[in-house]
Amino acid sequence: VQLQAYGGGLVQAGGSLRLSCVASGDTFSSYTAAWFRHTPGKEREFVAVVSGGGSTTNYDNRVKGRFTISRDNDKNTVYLQMNSLEPEDTADYYCAARGGWSQDIWTMSKYPYWGQGTLVTVSS
Repeated sequence: VQLQAYGGGLVQAGGSLRLSCVASGDTFSSYTAAWFRHTPGKEREFVAVVSGGGSTTNYDNRVKGRFTISRDNDKNTVYLQMNSLEPEDTADYYCAARGGWSQDIWTMSKYPYWGQGTLVTVSS
């Protein structure tokens, strides 16, 4: 499956952005999909994940209550709605996909499919 992420940009602290990740090449509902983010000098970190059917989600504690992950399998798209953005959320955001759901859903190395990053910059 191929992934393409969109929607990054510059926003003031407290603002909102919605990222989209469009998949092609396979039946997208078969894949667990996730968002990770990367800041220079740090490792890529888990943000949120959604199961193939969309019924189960999981979030990193730093974004829980502010970010919402969802998907529309008819459109082969996963979304990350980001509200109450903070300067610490500034990063390149990547979507990723894998088959199945297990206890290591937050582990970057378990995702074989990645989109390109989309940059989110939050100004203070």
